[in-house]
Parts: sequence; C-alpha cells; structure tokens
Amino acid sequence: MLKSYLILAFAIACEVIATTALVRSEGFTKMIPVAVMIIGYGIAFYCLSIVSKTIPIGITYALWSGLGIVLISVVGWIYLNQRLDLPAQIGIAFIIVGVLVINLFSKSVSH
Repeated sequence: MLKSYLILAFAIACEVIATTALVRSEGFTKMIPVAVMIIGYGIAFYCLSIVSKTIPIGITYALWSGLGIVLISVVGWIYLNQRLDLPAQIGIAFIIVGVLVINLFSKSVSH
C-alpha cells in the first residue's frame, strides 16, 4: 500500500508541474512549457491509473484533487505571485482537513 501512496504522490507532483507549465505556456504559445505540460499530465494520469487499482477511486481522486489544489495554490503564491484572500485560505484549510480525515479515520483506506 505504501508503494501506491508513493506513486500517487509522484502523480500529484507531476500534475502540479504540468499545471504550472500550463500557466507558463501563455495560451500554448511557448512550446517548452507546452511540452512539459503534456509530458507531466501524461505521467500523472498514467500513475493515477496504476494507483486506482489498489486504492478506491473515490479516495484516490479526493487525495489527488485535494492535495493538487493545495500544492498548486502554494506554487501560485510563491512562484506566480498569486495571492489568496482569507476566504480562499479558509477553503484550502478545509481541503487539508478533509484529506487528513480521509487518511486518518476512513475505513475505505487501508492503513
């Protein structure tokens, strides 16, 4: 099971890199970021398909999307100078709490 979570973490990282490249592609006009985006999403979805064999898809997708939102928000803040207002920060805190509840208390996730 640990292997599945490591693959999921790698998938999330690839998705965050690809999403950052999407922003940097400036509407698909810069080819290097477009290439990074295509490769990153390809790897991310391939890894997601592997993980979905061992972790229930609802849990997989909740972790994928929740952690992806949090991480891309941090990347946007640090590297793209995109600030979040207080309601957005509170919403992201709820996402983090949701991911923790799933992982710590759900019987749907094998520990």
